[in-house]
Amino acid sequence: MSTDAIALPAPDVDHEPLDEDYVLTPVFVEKVVDAADDGDGLRLRDLTEDLHPADVADLMGFLTAEHRAVVVQWLPPELLAETLPELDDGIREEVLERVPHLTLAEALQELDSDDAAAVVEDLEEDQREKVLAAMPEVERAAIESSLGYAEDSAGRLMQREVMAAPQFWNVGDTIDHIRAQGEDLPELFFDIYVVDPLNRPVGGVSVSGLLRMPRATALADIMEPVNEITVDQDQEEVAYIFEKYHLISAPVIDAAGRLVGQITVDDIVNIIQEENREDILRLAGVSDEDRGSTVPEIVRGRVPWLAINLVTASLGAAVIAFFGGTIEQIVSLAALMPIVSAIGGNAGTQALTVTVRALATRELNSSNARRTFLRELAVGLANGLVLAPLIGVAAGWWSGDWRIGGVIAAAMILNLAIAASVGVLTPLTLSRMKQDPAVSSAVFVTATTDFFGFLIFLGLATAVLL
Repeated sequence: MSTDAIALPAPDVDHEPLDEDYVLTPVFVEKVVDAADDGDGLRLRDLTEDLHPADVADLMGFLTAEHRAVVVQWLPPELLAETLPELDDGIREEVLERVPHLTLAEALQELDSDDAAAVVEDLEEDQREKVLAAMPEVERAAIESSLGYAEDSAGRLMQREVMAAPQFWNVGDTIDHIRAQGEDLPELFFDIYVVDPLNRPVGGVSVSGLLRMPRATALADIMEPVNEITVDQDQEEVAYIFEKYHLISAPVIDAAGRLVGQITVDDIVNIIQEENREDILRLAGVSDEDRGSTVPEIVRGRVPWLAINLVTASLGAAVIAFFGGTIEQIVSLAALMPIVSAIGGNAGTQALTVTVRALATRELNSSNARRTFLRELAVGLANGLVLAPLIGVAAGWWSGDWRIGGVIAAAMILNLAIAASVGVLTPLTLSRMKQDPAVSSAVFVTATTDFFGFLIFLGLATAVLL
């Protein structure tokens, strides 16, 4: 075997080694920015044409509004169409303002009806009318019908492209029908829904199951029951059904029980991510923000929660002011009292987070609410019994007065019990009132633990030490 060295070609200096998992490296983004600055449309098209639509959407998030305006002009219609549903809401609204209505009408025809409706929904009224008027009648009617449903409903979420077969067909009839559809075949489907003469689903056959059976097999013999979704069901309820029953797709029916569309798992993944994102933001008292949000929009979303927090913080300050005489006589209390409230706030947030999650996943309802409350209360008391001796010994040694150690230990146990109780009861109460349990729960729990933390600690100190 020859041991001569093999001469390798010199690397292309214009193409940096890309991250194996992510194409949008800083160097790549900089190339796009440079091409946009130079107005080099051909270079922009060359850089973006092979990107996945999701990567194009991410790229838009890295660019300024001025650069996005240049890049979007050079995206091929098909790539533009597939990118629009992937964009953050704020960025999509901005991009849509810069796309000519004829170009947009052409691009929307490349999308499934659910994605097209989501894009049209973000258009200004006058632009929406122009875009819909430029679309073929069938596509326009499908979009207008989808927009007629409530924003977060299954009717808005579903795609109208669906594969159905009458219950008297056999496997061969169905396969021949699918092959004959050509371009009219839904882009993505996993099940064929078997319908009765009134177009009501009576069962379903998976594509893989269909292909395993002989052609003469009747659909009625191999179909399985399906989980029907009604057009007016909330998208969060739909996501729960998909997650609980491990669905890949599900038929959507109208008030008369007729098949009008389907929802597939790719839509549900987006919904689950969206709902989780909203809950996380709401727990922090933050409105729905994305990379396209402006400073005024972010401020308007955050200031109300900060104002509420300001009011609740004043309650704690009022307790401190009430016990001002005690603090003046025993100055060490001022250094110790934040410990009780801080630990209580963290414990309350832990109980709150677990409870909100359990409510969201339907693991918690009225049947097990009492058991859940008692469990969290026991956890709070146990945490207090573990931490109280530690803080009690430390405070007693530091202050030189073991009575202070006993006071802070007792306050710790009581406040952790209160924190656990409030962390469970607050979201349960909001849920019973038909309100989102993630909204304002954290503010209320923190305010309560601060208030009672100061009150219990300073109250015990006044009673025991003075």
